[in-house]
Amino acid sequence: MSAPSRRPEIRRRRTRQEKIQKLKKRHAAAANDADRTRLAAKLHRLSLNSPGIPLLK
Repeated sequence: MSAPSRRPEIRRRRTRQEKIQKLKKRHAAAANDADRTRLAAKLHRLSLNSPGIPLLK
């Protein structure tokens, strides 16, 4: 693959990783259990695109 055709893929991966990091930080700092469960559900939905790699421990 040449570089121009990889640009959208690289941007998509970078954006996804930034979103995951942001959600993990918010999950760690969640004040109550309801917020923590809601953020865990979002992370779970994102992890369905990457089977075998759990996003939450």
